[in-house]
Amino acid sequence: MTSPGLALFTGPVGAAMRTVPPLLSPAAPVAQAIEAMRAADESSVIVVDEAGRAVGILTERDVLRRVAFRLPADAPVSAAMSAPVRSVPQDERLYRAVGLMRAHGLRHLPVVDGKGRPLGMLRRFETYAAASARLLAAVETLARGDDEAGFAATRAAQAGLARTLLDEGLPAAEVIGVVSEINLDIHRWVVERALAVAGPPPVPFTLLVMGSAGRGESQLAPDQDNGLILQDYDDARHGEVDAWFIPFAEDLNRRLEAAGFPLCKGHVMARNPVWRKTLTQWKAQVTLWAERRSPVALLFGDIAFDFRPVWGDAQPAAALREHLKRTLAAHPVFLAALAAEDAKMTVGLSFWGGFRDDEPDRPGVRTDLKRSGLMPLVSATRLLALKHGVAETGTRARLAALAQLGPVSQAEAEGLAAAFERLAGALLRQQLDDVAAGRPPGTLVELPALPRAEQAAIRAAMKRVASFQKGVVSSFGGGVW
Repeated sequence: MTSPGLALFTGPVGAAMRTVPPLLSPAAPVAQAIEAMRAADESSVIVVDEAGRAVGILTERDVLRRVAFRLPADAPVSAAMSAPVRSVPQDERLYRAVGLMRAHGLRHLPVVDGKGRPLGMLRRFETYAAASARLLAAVETLARGDDEAGFAATRAAQAGLARTLLDEGLPAAEVIGVVSEINLDIHRWVVERALAVAGPPPVPFTLLVMGSAGRGESQLAPDQDNGLILQDYDDARHGEVDAWFIPFAEDLNRRLEAAGFPLCKGHVMARNPVWRKTLTQWKAQVTLWAERRSPVALLFGDIAFDFRPVWGDAQPAAALREHLKRTLAAHPVFLAALAAEDAKMTVGLSFWGGFRDDEPDRPGVRTDLKRSGLMPLVSATRLLALKHGVAETGTRARLAALAQLGPVSQAEAEGLAAAFERLAGALLRQQLDDVAAGRPPGTLVELPALPRAEQAAIRAAMKRVASFQKGVVSSFGGGVW
């Protein structure tokens, strides 16, 4: 069951705000403000200018501190209000708003539209009521600042947040989803900061994330897998477009690195022209991959096909997804080739059912739970999803969609989702232990050191994944092409 505090991290502020309190002009007398609060049974009024934009706030606390026995009833509300007023946009994540309220000791936080006009109000007591004290403390660590150093601090704080959510009883897969969403928020903020320096782009663009980020399955140490879809433009503008996007993409990837996302060693980033193209060029590239089936094409497809738009117009990504669906339907041999490659990622069990040692040079038995546990499941599920035109990118969402379509039974989908939860949970807890010990979060887990019941559950999960992977590969002709 989902923790009630999860909404603090994944939902927009609109889900928690109350209706907008009374709105008054700066010249309105404080007596009118007090009467408006009483009549509306509200604890605040928002002061707006002639354009309807919030310029101040007067709360019951302000009345006690600044009005009672100090100001005459006909004094303008501007003499008692708090200004400038802190506010948040309606699409802001609730965890950011809660962090802002805690960091600045705010009891009221107006929610505004794109022009700064009030839409509603967040009230501290009601907003906090959904979360435990530990969750609130974890939230506070996430609202660090609106620059790359602040974003990096947010990234670093995710381990504490993840540990708190696990301890609160949130399933590991849900915790990973929360971490992933926060990472995507950071990507969006970084784009905005890069645009503030670069100025308006010559053509609109969409930022894509790929790999684990595109699946919403980022663990605690994700690197960058991103690209840009540019709006199509005339060839005559090529020089102008490149002159803007080349430095922009370099700056974007540098800022993401400074925010805690290491550069991708495989150069799957917007700064690489392979991953920065117009929609027409992206479609042609996907078609070329499917036709040639080279090792590089298979590697790129394995990363890119989990793409997800995170900034800009989502329609180009939807158009690319539809083109991918048609292309793979016309080139089924490409999926067979992918199956042959994915079959090389074997589950980390020995012939006798013991855990495979993926680090034989060190004492003990350590199994790479990402490559030898999660990835065989992720890859096999992706293959089936691509074959059947499933648009979802997350592994659990893909399993649910496949169960609806019929290639996977409902019972099998539920069993595989449980296996994903078991393996992802063991990996996440290992990464949290790594962070607590001052080590970089890794993917190797000393499974024999776990309690016997946990070992048995992980072994059963890996066997289920191995059986599923074998069946999927066989359905593509055994991976022979």
